[in-house]
Amino acid sequence: MTPHERYMLRCLHLARQASGDVAPNPMVGAVLVYEDEIIGEGYHRVYGQAHAEVNCLASVKEAHRHLVPQGTLYVSLEPCAHFGKTPPCADLIIREKIASVVVGCRDPFPEVNGKGLEKLQAAGVQVTSGVLERECRDLNRRFFTFHTQHRPYIVLKWAQSMDGKLAHADYSRVRISNDYSNRIVHRWRSEEMAIVVGTNTALFDDPSLTTRLWPGKNPIRVVVDMNLRLPSTLKLFNGAIPTVVFNRHRHTLPFEKISRDDFVSIGVAYYQVTEDTSLVHQMLNGLYQMGVQSILVEGGTQLLQSFLDESLWDEARVITNEQLLLGEGLPAPQLQGGTLVQEETLFSDRIHWFRRNPR
Repeated sequence: MTPHERYMLRCLHLARQASGDVAPNPMVGAVLVYEDEIIGEGYHRVYGQAHAEVNCLASVKEAHRHLVPQGTLYVSLEPCAHFGKTPPCADLIIREKIASVVVGCRDPFPEVNGKGLEKLQAAGVQVTSGVLERECRDLNRRFFTFHTQHRPYIVLKWAQSMDGKLAHADYSRVRISNDYSNRIVHRWRSEEMAIVVGTNTALFDDPSLTTRLWPGKNPIRVVVDMNLRLPSTLKLFNGAIPTVVFNRHRHTLPFEKISRDDFVSIGVAYYQVTEDTSLVHQMLNGLYQMGVQSILVEGGTQLLQSFLDESLWDEARVITNEQLLLGEGLPAPQLQGGTLVQEETLFSDRIHWFRRNPR
């Protein structure tokens, strides 16, 4: 492992600490090194607040301030070059007279996308890019998918019995995953911007779709209710968390113009879809317009299978209770075209993580 790779790994470790806290911004870590010693480090902690480079330089002790221009700044994502909620980090680096910057990968956001690197180079900064690029891109795969494919990053999740059933045939609720798996699911929810369920799941399970078993942010709730037959007494409509209803009859907001800050105050909103175009494509387009970078699709079978059939998914997480048989019941989705990347056993439950194979 080269020194560049070693310090970039530290950047990635720092960046991961902000998982679930900075979206729609990317997770970014930064390290300042002088003569093979870290004299400053930081990461982007909270959306709308200081970026990794700012926190890194702010952490440098006063006794080391004179070493800043002679140090090498490592950052996992290209420094920004535009004014957003904070000033450009590229300008800060130039102002601090840092002579050398090592970058993990370019930022695909149109306001940056190479402009930060160009600004640094134009100011005489020595720039090295592409160090652990694959790992840096993977860390922010939600951010990259949103800005390059113009849709949310899609995680499918379901829990099934040993004989491949999601529930009883009459949709009556049955507990499949154990307490430990449930806590993991709530952690997964905290890591995504929205959670999606179908009509039958909402009607028969009456889920809250919160992160009550994990200390994290609640995702925006999304439900498919094509004919608006769900009763207003469901927990989804209690107003505690924004809920978007995809349907064929009602549209209440100009989603393409609404900001994220405004969106969290809407309560319940309706997005109208048509019958002549794929529901999945219309949902993804609507969520993209709303600025939703990632979704966790929790079911049921019909909704999950529609994403699978159109190859519109990035990850699938399947929890199997190896001690439960349901016999005649609702079948689990049929997963094809995925690669198993991780497996874990939690008592009666076995969890499999899949990534979709690239076309």
